Parts: sequence; C-alpha cells; structure tokens
Amino acid sequence: MERKRFRKGIYVLPNLFTSLNLFFGFYAIILCIEGNFVLAASLIIIAGLCDGLDGKVARATSTTSRFGVEFDSLADLVSFGVAPGIMYYLWGLTAMGRIGWLAGFLFATCGALRLARFNTQTESVSSNYFIGLPIPAAACMLAVTILFFDRVGISPDAHPVLFLLPVYVLSFLMVSTVRYNSFKHPGLFRRMNLNVLVGAILVFIFIAAQPPIALFMIGVLYVVSGPLMTLRHRKTPQPVGQNTANGSKEHPKVL
Repeated sequence: MERKRFRKGIYVLPNLFTSLNLFFGFYAIILCIEGNFVLAASLIIIAGLCDGLDGKVARATSTTSRFGVEFDSLADLVSFGVAPGIMYYLWGLTAMGRIGWLAGFLFATCGALRLARFNTQTESVSSNYFIGLPIPAAACMLAVTILFFDRVGISPDAHPVLFLLPVYVLSFLMVSTVRYNSFKHPGLFRRMNLNVLVGAILVFIFIAAQPPIALFMIGVLYVVSGPLMTLRHRKTPQPVGQNTANGSKEHPKVL
C-alpha cells in the first residue's frame, strides 16, 4: 500500500517541471510587454531546460502518462509558440506592422502543428530522431538570436526585413519532414574517447565565457544539421527490403 501511494504521488515530479516550463514561458510574455527582451529570451531558454527535464524525470521514475503528454504539449505551445512569437515581434518586427505580427502568428501556428503531428506519430516514428525541427529548439533559436544581437550591439530597427528570415525558416523547418537528431540513443554517451571529452569540455568553457555567442553558434549548427542529415540519409543506398521492414519509421505519414 505504501509503495502504491508513493508511485501515485511521484507523478507530481514530471508535472512540476512542466509547470515550471509554463511559468517561465508566461513570465517571458510579461517581460516582453515591459520591454525586457534579454531576460525574456533567457527565460525561454530556461523553459527549454525544464521541458527536457520533465520527460527524463518521467521516464526515470516510470511515471509517464497520457495526462503528462497532453499537459506538456499545452505548456510547450505557450512557452515555445506564443511567447517566442510575441517576443520576436515586439523586439524586432514592430516596424513592419501587420507583416511583423503575422510572422509571429505564423511561428506560433507552425509550432502548434508541429506539436499535433508529434503527438500522433509517437508510436510510428523512431525515438532516435525527430521529424521536423522540435518547437523548443525553434523557440530557443529565436531567443539566442536576440541575446546574440544584443551582445554584439546590433539593433533590429536598422534592417527589420532581415529579421523576418529566421521566423520563416524556423516555421518551415518545424512542419517539414527534415530529420533532427534527438540525442536519445542509449549508446550515444555510453562510450566516449578522450578527444571527444576534451572537445566537450572546450565547448562548456566557450559557453561559460561567451554565452550569447556560443549558444547562437550551437543553435545555428543544430538547425543546419537537420537538412544535412536528411540529405545524407537520402543519398545513402539502402539494402533491399529495408523500407518494407521499417515501414512508417523510415517514411512516416505527414499529417
């Protein structure tokens, strides 16, 4: 009986991280209205960390549930769809008027479509990769873009048209069939040689020394990695019968 009560109560843990994700996303919207875009962008990145932790905690404690999945999707829509769209519009697209806020709306809409498609493909797509750019990654990319240009001292008011491009590119990648590494492969971090370890340490040092620049470069590399990985997969010859064996995992149905 005690063990059953403990397992029932431990469901609070993953949902607590999801609630923190929602809290930071909502607070980021408030900060955007007040004009504090740097802190708002930082909170969206923190919300992304909370979003990554809730799933890991749920799997580690065997407390995954359908309720948790739905709650996580609703929180993601606010923190990584609505909040970044509003933030990016108020930061750099207000001078473009209707075109600017429609770009923010497009980002939020594509994020919602991305979440809906992800929820319907969880049973048919391999967990080793994502189909389409994950919405937290797209939101964090907009956030680190703001941090980067604030760090280098470039104002979006000078060339507002150029700042439309990231919104459209990220929106398209979210609803595309481009593959992205999920970094969930069990043996990915199990074995690591010395050179890779030293490289990882250097990356952490770079992030600690110049967070906006380092995070912006890492974000760009991840966004670009999807199209490159998809092209590589299509050019690699596949053994006869592999498509039939894998079925929808290799070519999932696009909703």
